[in-house]
Amino acid sequence: MAGGIEIRPAHFPGRAPIDAYGNGGFRFAEMSHRGSLLCLPSGIHGWDVTDPSQLSVDNFTKILEQAADIEFLLIGMGDSMRVVPKELKAALKEAGISVDPMSTGAAVRTYNIMLSESRAVAAALIAVEG
Repeated sequence: MAGGIEIRPAHFPGRAPIDAYGNGGFRFAEMSHRGSLLCLPSGIHGWDVTDPSQLSVDNFTKILEQAADIEFLLIGMGDSMRVVPKELKAALKEAGISVDPMSTGAAVRTYNIMLSESRAVAAALIAVEG
């Protein structure tokens, strides 16, 4: 018998459209996740960013590690669009990734469309309460 519950980082090992967002989380692949998400070629990962003012290059390590498989990065900034910090934008550009900030709702819709077209897209989605 196991020695207890094992807590692992949230990760879905595949690509899937986002079915719903709001109430502080997301639904995808018949599952739900409370908190923000990174939707990458390696799968969907939990992301500890809760506010667009927290964005830094350090928050995008997983994205930069997979840059060879990502052409477009959609950043869902929460309830409204914000400017991407200059250092982050420069790091993504150097890695060959085009970045497009927008509200989380717009990012989810755009991600789903680009995913259905088999585009090299990734998304960093900050959860919204509404």
